Amino acid sequence: MTTLLTCLLLAILLPYLAKAPVAAAMAKLDGYDNRHPRAQQAKLTGYGARALAAHQNAFESLLVFGIAVVTVIAADKVNDVAITLAIVHVAARLAYHLLYLLNYSSLRSTAWFIAIGASLGIFAQAL
Repeated sequence: MTTLLTCLLLAILLPYLAKAPVAAAMAKLDGYDNRHPRAQQAKLTGYGARALAAHQNAFESLLVFGIAVVTVIAADKVNDVAITLAIVHVAARLAYHLLYLLNYSSLRSTAWFIAIGASLGIFAQAL
């Protein structure tokens, strides 16, 4: 279960780590506007816009993954398959973020499908 919880912790940290490229892009756009960051983020284009989308998607993904992990733990059905799928999810999410920043849209979508499939697979272990 330690590996499963470690993966959950990494997934929790991913959205916050994904903020770094957004902040860098904002800093290049007239300096980081901490008074109105969302208004400034709405002006981002190219790399900055992709970084913001990846950051936001990390939060969206966390909801599904987090619920799947908590469900498999609550059902006392943690097994090697669930643990492997958790590792796959985290790896796919890291790849997703990098591919988004690099603008490889088809590969990014593949990483997204792998991550969501892994989350659904974890949840299925609880059934």
